Amino acid sequence: MLPRLRVAGPDDAEKVALLHADSWRRHYRGAYADSYLDGDILTDRLSVWSSRLAAPADSMTILAEDHTGLAGFVHAVFDDDDRWGSLIDNLHVAHDRQRTGMGTVLLARAGESIAEQAVGKSMYLWVQEQNISAQRFYRAMNGTCVEEAPISPPGGVTSRLNGTPNKLRFTWPDTFALACTTGR
Repeated sequence: MLPRLRVAGPDDAEKVALLHADSWRRHYRGAYADSYLDGDILTDRLSVWSSRLAAPADSMTILAEDHTGLAGFVHAVFDDDDRWGSLIDNLHVAHDRQRTGMGTVLLARAGESIAEQAVGKSMYLWVQEQNISAQRFYRAMNGTCVEEAPISPPGGVTSRLNGTPNKLRFTWPDTFALACTTGR
């Protein structure tokens, strides 16, 4: 069953924050400090998403909903970087909906939105170096890893990181080609 896709609004902040916090707790262990992940990251994520969804300047958050509720979301920032294009700032799929094609649908829809609304037609994202399954997914979606950089600490607080973990930049030079490879 295909999910229902729609643009998120201010009333969606809580459910997006819940999924975002759960995803961080499941996938960012090792890079982010356990004390941070086990703390009140929901309040932090709710603040971020309330702000983003109240004033979505040059960005769009797309929700994927199915019979279980929120199955995933993607947040794109249009024309974020002169060289790399639009930023996929977040792509999260509910734990029980992973490996069902939900990520493919969301990434393709983000690519379509960028092709329609951004000046440039390229996009990129950052993925934690430790997140091997996400890297495999982005490669399968024809993303190219072009560089490695240190992870920025959440909220600028260095104690929220374990050591100095790295992130990888994946790029797609043509979002139209991405949409074509996914059959959309």
